[in-house]
Amino acid sequence: MKDNKKVIYWLLTGCFLIFIMVVVGGITRLTHSGLSISNYQLISGTIPPLNEVEWNEAFDLYKQYPEYQKINHQMTLEEFKDIYFWEWIHRVIGRAIGVVFIIPFVYFLLKKQLSKPTIKKSLILLFLGGFQGFLGWYMVKSGLVDRPDVSHYRLAMHLTTAFITFAYTLWVALDLIYPTKKVINTSFRNLIRWGMAILLIQIIWGAFVAGLDAGWIHNHWPFMSEGKLMHETVYIEQSPVWKNFVEGKSGVQFVHRYLAYVVVGMILFIAWKSHKMTLTPLQKKGINGLVGLVLLQFILGVFTLLFQVPVWLGILHQVVAFFLLAAMTFTLHRFSK
Repeated sequence: MKDNKKVIYWLLTGCFLIFIMVVVGGITRLTHSGLSISNYQLISGTIPPLNEVEWNEAFDLYKQYPEYQKINHQMTLEEFKDIYFWEWIHRVIGRAIGVVFIIPFVYFLLKKQLSKPTIKKSLILLFLGGFQGFLGWYMVKSGLVDRPDVSHYRLAMHLTTAFITFAYTLWVALDLIYPTKKVINTSFRNLIRWGMAILLIQIIWGAFVAGLDAGWIHNHWPFMSEGKLMHETVYIEQSPVWKNFVEGKSGVQFVHRYLAYVVVGMILFIAWKSHKMTLTPLQKKGINGLVGLVLLQFILGVFTLLFQVPVWLGILHQVVAFFLLAAMTFTLHRFSK
């Protein structure tokens, strides 16, 4: 029988590994470890330095680039080992995802255990995985030239592609787990699609906030300026004005803050509309999961800001964003044709 349980477990394993990779990637970003490995070696790079000579060689290579020269020039070898670890494990997990996907895919293909639709979807996943790896290299490259930090645009592309790859992998698995679907009405399904789109935009601006370190300013809530109760203060530093909302720390945080209200409002509206319908148990669980997760995510976002982005809270905020996207994907799947 084609598309058996083994295929489903394979896809769900891929989802789990992408989740782990995103978590480790978040730690890598928040600990400023992403530029510790400046050379890309697909095979030999899997093995970290094993002795003092190799560690010194890796450290000497790091010293040639802007992050060390402009920021970390007082860093010791032991401190370098700490940041090296997170970037190394992040890359190893990326390689592991490639192996875990490609080898079983070839096996299932040879054993003729994949239906034609699943083969087509798997090829899309192959492309997304390869593109994700390319974007990781492209992102790191931006921090090795003049500036001691990666481009926040490239960081957003890298992170968003990881989220999309996860969502699509989950969707393919759900197609096999639940081959039948019940469409309540197309307008409600489209409403959930809009919710998904807004959530992805919010994830992009979350990556902008991370890439620009914009969470370390305006650490107040609900307003951005301490002591000003009637209005916000957003620092306009660039011209044209719109650039402040994609490149300015103050403007990027402003968009991320208020888009959070839109995401919460959208999901609550979806839940309100669903109460007028006759739903299946799985559809109800999807809607209830969305409501619970979006409220938790909003609260975490507020505390992450108030406490000036401690690593553990920043990671937890990103993890719940991942779960929220998973819940949105599941819910949309349950309402799709």
